[in-house]
Amino acid sequence: MIEADFRQVVYALSDALDLVGVDDLAHGKRVGVMAAECAKGLGLPADEVQFLFDLGLLHDIGVSTTTTHHHLVNEFDWAGSQAHTVVGYELLKEFRPLAPMALPIRYHHTRWDRMVAQGLDAVVRRQANLILLVDRVDAMAAPYYASGKVLLHRKAIQQEIQSRAGTYFDPELVAVFMRVSGHEAFWLNLEPSALNGYLADMLATGRPMAASHAEMLQLARIFSNIVDAKSRFTVEHSRGVAAVARRLGERLGLDAERCDELEIAGLLHDLGKLRVPDEILEKPAPLDEAERLAMNAHSFETMQILRKIRGFESIAAWAADHHEAPGGTGYPYGLDGARLPLEARILRVADIFQAMVQDRPYRRGLSRDAVADFMRDLREQGSVDMAIADLLLHHLDEMVDVALLRPVEPVN
Repeated sequence: MIEADFRQVVYALSDALDLVGVDDLAHGKRVGVMAAECAKGLGLPADEVQFLFDLGLLHDIGVSTTTTHHHLVNEFDWAGSQAHTVVGYELLKEFRPLAPMALPIRYHHTRWDRMVAQGLDAVVRRQANLILLVDRVDAMAAPYYASGKVLLHRKAIQQEIQSRAGTYFDPELVAVFMRVSGHEAFWLNLEPSALNGYLADMLATGRPMAASHAEMLQLARIFSNIVDAKSRFTVEHSRGVAAVARRLGERLGLDAERCDELEIAGLLHDLGKLRVPDEILEKPAPLDEAERLAMNAHSFETMQILRKIRGFESIAAWAADHHEAPGGTGYPYGLDGARLPLEARILRVADIFQAMVQDRPYRRGLSRDAVADFMRDLREQGSVDMAIADLLLHHLDEMVDVALLRPVEPVN
């Protein structure tokens, strides 16, 4: 049974959202810190400060592509700014632990004066507008983080925010921002070492959040949707891999809890792909060496995210090792079969198989016979676990249906 603090899971998975920045890996954290500092300036109680910090971490949960992230950090506003807010709202509105964030996320790129005109609830309006305000602060500050010159440009950033009081931003929130950002510590908190300490403090002081096994699975499905939405080539891939892995686990006689954990690992196995630039994932031709190296780093990135979650140690290893091969020729660690857990070997077979049978924009899914021949070749080369490949081939028609998310009868 997984015993993990749900808040810790959320904080770790927020790292996946920050990967979309490719070269800037802390946007959500900086937004969370600034939102929390402004909330303290408003005199809000600790629970609301915590909520706004968490909301800052997850506010861009609807962003999958580096193209959208580029707009977010390079333009104050643009015509497509609402699209990712709608996606984020849809992802969270039915998920009990995070449902209170759904509406603020939906409106976090809506101007304050327009929310007032729409009669939006005052609490949601304040939450959404505070996130918009500090999100735009971070976008304006982003060019100066690498050089360490944010403090030199803070007055220009403050003036830009103040000039939009009453239109984009609630004048009360602008006044609070001007006050709390007048101190150097506000800006120094945005540096990498300070961010990590702030995150640790919020995790240590916040109340632990218990979550059921079912809710952990649901959260994993939410993040798999984010990964799969990144590219038209990966639509429903993670869900299909998770389904095949679970089915293989059931056929191998693994108990229900272990199958749940295997399914979670399948749903999260490609989290690291959020850092792969869109043009590489979308390339309909063979990758060059640099592109292949960037792509191959994704499983290592997945490990870096999941290893931070106490209670996810096994899940992290299984997910990160899904490109390792029994003969030691895989990546990122080159592990041989003796060091590969059964679950990682299952995920490797499920990942390869699902990619073969799924339709992609540049080709149709392979035929049953072509898939069978390909899996036999991999088995003979020692590239996949022989027993797992044989099990899949023995139930090939069933596994095709599972991979394509078609209904199947339960395993007896």
